[in-house]
This record gives sequence, C-alpha cells and structure tokens, in this order.
Amino acid sequence: MSGSMMRRPNRWLSVAVVASVVLIAAPAQVSGDNPKPEVQDKRVKIDTMAKETLDRLFKEDPGAQALFEKAHAYAVFDNLKLSLFLSGGGGAGVAVDRTSGARTYMKMGTAGLNIGFGGQKYQVVFLFQDGATFENFIMKGWQADAGANAVACKGGANAEESFVKGMAIYQLTESGLMLQADIAGTKYWKYDKIN
Repeated sequence: MSGSMMRRPNRWLSVAVVASVVLIAAPAQVSGDNPKPEVQDKRVKIDTMAKETLDRLFKEDPGAQALFEKAHAYAVFDNLKLSLFLSGGGGAGVAVDRTSGARTYMKMGTAGLNIGFGGQKYQVVFLFQDGATFENFIMKGWQADAGANAVACKGGANAEESFVKGMAIYQLTESGLMLQADIAGTKYWKYDKIN
C-alpha cells in the first residue's frame, strides 16, 4: 500500500471524531434556545397564572402594587394543598428579576399535620426588596418556617405594607387576599426540567 492510502483512514477518523463532537454538543445548545413544546407549554401556563395572580392582587390591594413598584424582583406560585390528618401540597411558579427580565421557573412543596380533611388551592406572591435576597431565594431555595408569617403582608386598605428581611409575601385563596399568609412548612426550589 502507498503512503497516501495509509493516511486516508486517519483523515476519515478525524472527520468522524469532529462530527461526533459537533453532534454531541449541538443538542445542548438547541435545547436552551428552543425548548420542547411540552416545556414551552408549561412555561406559558405558569407565566399566564403569574400575570393573572398579580392583576388580581393589585386589584384587591393597591398597596401591594405600590410595593411591587419598589421591588427588585418577584415570584408567583400556584399551589394545591390537600389534607386528611396529614397535609401535603405542591405547585409551581416563576421568579422574575424586574431589572433584567430573567425568569427562573420553580417548584414548591409542603407537608405537615392538620385536623380535618379537604383541599385548598391558593397562590403566593413574593416581592423581593433587593438582588441579594432574590438570588438567595433562587440559588439556595427557601424554606418557610414559622417566622415566615411575620414577613407576610397583612392585606387590606389600611395596612401599611413594607419589606421585612428583604421580602413581602401575599397569599390569595378563592375567597380573596388572606389577611395573614400562612406558608409555614413550605419549601421552594428550582424546577430544573423546564429551566
């Protein structure tokens, strides 16, 4: 065999290796730019819920809109809580940086003891005073302990609304804005499958 015949397999091998690297790397780039239809559908559903929830909150409590205008960021979650002596719930939402417009989709879950049985659907709105509080919420997740109720805004026309520990929290049920949000025992984290 001649020297040129011996080099051809090496050339083809190089082309195959380069093509493999391109094919392996390409899906990662495409998936971030063009999410699958089911991922896009989930995002649209969450974004629509968030907009409707904010509109409803601002209508029921104009003070919340004034505080929203001062906020660096916000997050809105749609939750379903079921109880039969033990309670548990889950939901999804979106956290939005008002400066950059960046959106982070998140999940939530809750568990505890409860007297009675039934189900409750509700939405929770978080307002974040600054970037550090918001980043901490997204990157580390957040667990609402019993002290979280102190951060929750008391709705109503006469309520003075402000940030506590960099946050303000509102809870809306089918009956309307709760006078005191009850989110103790709830955990929030990134929804990796649709981010």
